[in-house]
Amino acid sequence: MSLVTEFNDYRARMNEKIMAADNKVIKRFFNLDTNAYQEGALDIKTKEMLGLACSMVLRCDDCIKYHLGKCHEQNLTDEEIYEVFAIANLIGGSIVIPHFRRAVEYWEELKVEAVTPTAPHSHEA
Repeated sequence: MSLVTEFNDYRARMNEKIMAADNKVIKRFFNLDTNAYQEGALDIKTKEMLGLACSMVLRCDDCIKYHLGKCHEQNLTDEEIYEVFAIANLIGGSIVIPHFRRAVEYWEELKVEAVTPTAPHSHEA
């Protein structure tokens, strides 16, 4: 199983389990996250690039994968994604480098899978 498929399957499965608990606060938090990334004064592409840079600086590998997937859906080029990587590394410092390596690996996997698409996944963070 590929990195992308494994991540998306796990995320969808766990989001379904979390939503089944029917906790109002958790549902509202997930909804807030979903709504924050909708088109607004900033376009979705910009918001996803911001989400990716922040996730890299905060060193959240799952968040990085999620936002890389969304950036891929927004058709970011390699040049654009590497500029986001550069900003994240500049802001976050050398401690971001291991996450940067994994981000590059995942980005490459997203491009490979684009040739052979998989099943859709849930949009909650």
